[in-house]
Amino acid sequence: MQCVILAAGRGTRMRELTRALPKPLLEVRGKTLLEHKFDALPDDVDEIVLVIGYLGSMIQKRFGNSYEGKKITYVEQDSLHGTAAALWSASGILHGRFIVMMGDDLYGKKDVGRACKADRSGVGTCRRSDTWLVFGMDLEQLNGAGKIIVSNGTVVGIIESDEHGTSGLASTNLFSLDVRLFEYEMIPKRRGSEEYGLPQTVLAASKVSGIPLELARAGSWIQITAPEDLKYAEKILENSAA
Repeated sequence: MQCVILAAGRGTRMRELTRALPKPLLEVRGKTLLEHKFDALPDDVDEIVLVIGYLGSMIQKRFGNSYEGKKITYVEQDSLHGTAAALWSASGILHGRFIVMMGDDLYGKKDVGRACKADRSGVGTCRRSDTWLVFGMDLEQLNGAGKIIVSNGTVVGIIESDEHGTSGLASTNLFSLDVRLFEYEMIPKRRGSEEYGLPQTVLAASKVSGIPLELARAGSWIQITAPEDLKYAEKILENSAA
């Protein structure tokens, strides 16, 4: 199985920390953000597809072509036009079912494992192999995350951060998808935007195709958007290891 990690962005909100270093190489508790994701992958995943862009050569130099027996394939996103465009950059080398993670956020190992098994054993309300899946977490402060709207276990809406309140069910952007997605058009993150959003694209494709986009509740997710989030992640991981 393939895991796609979108690691092309500039990480401008990290300010000086990403002036000379790509955001996915920032460290929490002695490991890069990418290594935390690599280590969360189950044996089902035998290939990591890294979509790189900003300072991507540093990522390639750091990890080479493999990580603990898992093949690493690099795809360069020439123009940074959103998370859907990043995934589409890798469309030519993907096959069957795959999972998608963001290159900066931290995900729980159990959740990643559940995402990988969504086509076989069912996760959350997922009942069929023709179902797509997104992981969400209830938060008191959404902090810029998209807000998921659910009806009977099926995702019917994803609202951008400038259009919703502070609390709700946040999209973690951990997806279980398959290559049928690429039969449909990318959708802008919001009207008039030059960025194509992956949540918006998956939801629109689900509605047109009839492939249900179902919700799985995430047990662990740490969103890394600003320097203070690294300190917060340090505390969370330190407490969980205690």
